[in-house]
Amino acid sequence: DSEGGLYVCMNTFLGFGREHIERHYRKTGQCVYLHLKRHVIEKVPGASGGASPKRRNAKLFLDLETNSDLNSDDSEYEDEAKLIIFPDHYEISLPNIEELPALVTIACDALLSAKSPYRKQDPDSWEEELQASKHAKTLVQLDNGVRIPPSGWKCSKCDLRENLWLNLTDGSVLCGKWFFDGSGGNGHAVEHYKETGYPLAVKLGTITPDGADVYSFDEEEPVLDPHIAKHLAHFGIDMLQMQVTENGLRDNDIKPRVSEWEVIQEAGVKLKPMYGPGYTGMKNLGNSCYLSAVMQAIFSIPEFQRAYVGNLPRIFDYSPLDPTQDFNTQMAKLGHGLLSGQYSKPPMKSELIEQVMKEEHKPQHNGISPRMFKAFISKGHPEFSSNRQQDAQEFFLHLINLVERNPVGSENPSDVFRFLVEERTQCCQSRKVRYTERVDYIMQLPVAMEAATNKDELIAYELKRREAEAARRAPPELVRAKIPFSACLQAFSEPNNVEDFWSSALQAKSAGVKTSRFASFPEYLVVQIKKFTFGLDWVPKKLDVSIDMPDFLDISHLRARGLQPGEEELPDIAPPIIIPDDPKALDIDESSVMQLAEMGFPLEACRKAVYYTGNLGAEVAFNWIIAHMEEPDFAEPLVTPAFGEVASSGAAAFGIVGLDNQPPEEMVAIIISMGFQRNLSIQALKATNNNLERALEWIFSHPELEEESEPALDMMNMENNANANILAETGSEGPRIKDGSGRYELFGFISHMGTSTMSGHYVCHIKKEGRWVIYNDLRVCASERPPKDLGYVYFYHRIPS
Repeated sequence: DSEGGLYVCMNTFLGFGREHIERHYRKTGQCVYLHLKRHVIEKVPGASGGASPKRRNAKLFLDLETNSDLNSDDSEYEDEAKLIIFPDHYEISLPNIEELPALVTIACDALLSAKSPYRKQDPDSWEEELQASKHAKTLVQLDNGVRIPPSGWKCSKCDLRENLWLNLTDGSVLCGKWFFDGSGGNGHAVEHYKETGYPLAVKLGTITPDGADVYSFDEEEPVLDPHIAKHLAHFGIDMLQMQVTENGLRDNDIKPRVSEWEVIQEAGVKLKPMYGPGYTGMKNLGNSCYLSAVMQAIFSIPEFQRAYVGNLPRIFDYSPLDPTQDFNTQMAKLGHGLLSGQYSKPPMKSELIEQVMKEEHKPQHNGISPRMFKAFISKGHPEFSSNRQQDAQEFFLHLINLVERNPVGSENPSDVFRFLVEERTQCCQSRKVRYTERVDYIMQLPVAMEAATNKDELIAYELKRREAEAARRAPPELVRAKIPFSACLQAFSEPNNVEDFWSSALQAKSAGVKTSRFASFPEYLVVQIKKFTFGLDWVPKKLDVSIDMPDFLDISHLRARGLQPGEEELPDIAPPIIIPDDPKALDIDESSVMQLAEMGFPLEACRKAVYYTGNLGAEVAFNWIIAHMEEPDFAEPLVTPAFGEVASSGAAAFGIVGLDNQPPEEMVAIIISMGFQRNLSIQALKATNNNLERALEWIFSHPELEEESEPALDMMNMENNANANILAETGSEGPRIKDGSGRYELFGFISHMGTSTMSGHYVCHIKKEGRWVIYNDLRVCASERPPKDLGYVYFYHRIPS
């Protein structure tokens, strides 16, 4: 509605604006409407003497949840509801029990308490809000003398001791369903319900003083039981003495639990909630835990705190008319929500006493909902804009790209992650070498499976697992591969074979090896453990490994050394570019595709990158990916152009010819990958009508232009001279590099649970004020057992020299 509201027809529960309401009345004859209006008061943080309210109207789309994005982040609001009676447009303010019939009052109450449409569109949300079971209040429990021991449980109809459920009516202990992965049971709990009709069961091993996992067979979903303590006490179970266990045994009866989900979330340990600035959780919007984990780590870094939260008044003052579409405004808003402490306050003592006395479970309203932030940052991205689970490492790089494209003040906070990588490529026949440099933001460590220290245990476990799966028995206790961190670091530093290496010394393809070293060490080192790979069937899989990640890391020995005495450089001769007349005739090099896919890029995007760069290898294709990863169709399947659609000189075989004589980005990337400057590459392509071969000849025939395009050290940015860590600037638009020692200390890590980056759950651990804290969506607690060996992405900060 133009006046800021929503009219809802009480007969059909359809929403309309005022401009349609009379037409609807004339058409249907329905005359009773509910008019909803929300008055929002926006507070400007940091104003002297408190907040400066600015009143405005906002549409109310039935989103009356206490933790919606509209409610959070510096906003207060008032809701107004009226009944409108046509044709006289007679208004009745609500609530008004005296004047209205009971049926109308009930209908209004039901509508006002309805869930928001947004929540209904997210049924796959990780943290689904459980509802109290309709059987909980009236549940009948049999006085049959059954008492459940605190440990040693077994299914009463088979020998299983896992996935056991206690029926809350008669105290039967029975196994659950059998799952495709070999876990679960024989379904005796469900069979018992079908025979008796007893509706509720609690999973043994999940009972803690905070609650338990309860399932309703009748309602066919997990539920809440507000009277769970009383129902368990009927069978002799004291909730206050129970802890989450594995295999139905208490902690002191079993080996340390090894389930990835339990270890990473620190299940079975009484975690103390943390409150205040920097201890604010984030609501899961439906598989958005990857975003929450990354942003918690990002805003624990002082440079990001200063850039966005420290500049919040200025960012808000100069934000555009539509701040929902401004990156810096959304970053400042999110950072303020996480760091201010306004949305992380401990419950009052009176509230705790009331909950205990009434045995009620009340949802915790602390934390923020990053709905607006997620909507903006994922706009136009084929993956992040969906409700599917995503890769935290990919999202981290996506975020850094947005930070780079949206500068805030003179300080670019992403400078702290940026470093230069020196790549040394050697021709095995001529022994000549080529040195190149590239910018990176993350160190990817391979998992050296061959270096596992418990190989005999792994072999025995795999045999037992296969036998159990064939016999439909419970799987054996998990054995996880133990990999030394030193082996992963050594695998990173070892030379790698270069597929389809073209030697400029031999003017032909040859065997080549490449080694990577750090040309500079960043202020903050981000380390990714490459746990995700592909099986023999090309199906993505995750390596479930334990790596002894160090608290203190020294990679000084990986410092690049440059051209060494006695080494001879490969000639600067570009390989011949062969562009087929028929683009469909170009076979895609699958080995290069898989090299890129193992880096975490979508498979179809990798195929396009290799195709559009003419099978020149994974390195050239990688540059194409970096230049095109923000495009809407980045991950869409490759569609080759029909014969005859190739532009002159074969340019279209590498992509669409740019408008206004702007060279295709694919061709620019190819020339840049050969070591030439971007502006020189564009100039050469424009001068030769986007003919790649002639453009390379043009560059070699104009050496003076190449010299002019080289950055000079004396042109460094003088405003950064105060920082001794500034190494150099690669041109006026080039990256700013902060260099220093290679000694680091661990301060945070992101862990993943599940078999694929496209499923499962992410949790973040951050070291604050001398102790570890776990951020699990809305839950923020002091960590007791930080699982540093099971992390996926690690954050280190440099130790001052």
